[in-house]
Amino acid sequence: MNPRLLVLPAAALLALTACGSTSTASDASSGGTPEGALVVATTVSPLTSIVAAVGGDKVDIQGIVPEGVNSHTFEPAPQDAELLSKADIIFVNGLKLEDPTLALAEANMKDGAEIVELGTIALPESEYIYDFSFPKEEGKPNPHLWTDPTYAVEYADLVRQKLSERDPANAAEYQANFEAFKVEADKLAEAVRTDQASVPDGQLKLVTYHDAYAYFAKNFGWTVVGAIQPSSFDEPTPAEVGALIEQIRTEGVPTIFGSEVFPSPVLEAIAAETGVRYEDSLRDDDLPGEPGSPSTPCWSSCATTTAR
Repeated sequence: MNPRLLVLPAAALLALTACGSTSTASDASSGGTPEGALVVATTVSPLTSIVAAVGGDKVDIQGIVPEGVNSHTFEPAPQDAELLSKADIIFVNGLKLEDPTLALAEANMKDGAEIVELGTIALPESEYIYDFSFPKEEGKPNPHLWTDPTYAVEYADLVRQKLSERDPANAAEYQANFEAFKVEADKLAEAVRTDQASVPDGQLKLVTYHDAYAYFAKNFGWTVVGAIQPSSFDEPTPAEVGALIEQIRTEGVPTIFGSEVFPSPVLEAIAAETGVRYEDSLRDDDLPGEPGSPSTPCWSSCATTTAR
C-alpha cells in the first residue's frame, strides 16, 4: 500500500453545491421569494442546491427527495403530487434515476409546466456509462454526473437557460448567479487536477460504498475498482464481499471510501480484512452537514476528502 496522499476531490462537488445556497433542500427559497415567482420542483438535494444557486431568491424552489434517502429506491409520497401539480418547472436528473417521481410528475403537472431532465440533456447517449452497478442489459446508465464539477457547470447552465426563458425579467440575475457558480466550479476542477498530481502514477484507484463516481473518474483519470453496494442496492452477498477483498488486494488500493449517509459495517470489515484505511465521510447524493441543516460556505474546510 502506498502511504502517500490519496485524494478523492469528487466529494468537494457537494461542498460546491452546498455553498451555492444557504437553504436546505426542502426550503431552498422559503424566505423572501417575490409574489408570482416561478415554482420549481427538484429531486435529489445536489440538484436542488444547483438550482438554488442559479435561481437565488427569484424562484420558489422545493426539493422532493429528502436527504439521507436512497435516490434509486425513493418512492414519492402522495403529498408530492400536490407540489408537482403546482410547479412551473420540474428539474430532475433523468438517466432513469427518478422514474417513480417522473411518472408522478407527468400524471399531475399543470398545463404549461415543463419537466427538464438535466442529466439526459447534458450527457449524449454515446457517453452513457454502464458498469457493475448499472449493467447495460438493465437499460439504466450510471446517473451520477453531479459528482464531477464539469457536469455540475453544465447542469447550472441548463438551469440558467430554462429559468431565463420562463422568466426573462430576471435573466440578468440568473446569468450572474451562473457565472459565480462556474467560477467556483472551475476553481474546484483546477484544484482537483493539481492536488491529484501528488498521487504516484497508477494509484488513482477508487473503491466506494455507492457507485457514484464513474463520470468523475473518467474525466479526471481515476480507475473505479469497485463499489460495495451492488446493483440491487442491498448489502452485498458474502461472495461479492470476498471478490471485492481480493480485487482490493490485487489492485493495491490504499483507501476505501464509505458513505456518511449510508454507513456500512460491511465496508469497515473489508477495510479491516485488507488492512487499508477506511474513510467514511464521503457523500454523493447529499450535502455536507446533518440532513436538513443549513449549508454553510466551506471552500477551505470541505475542498477534499483525503487519506494518508
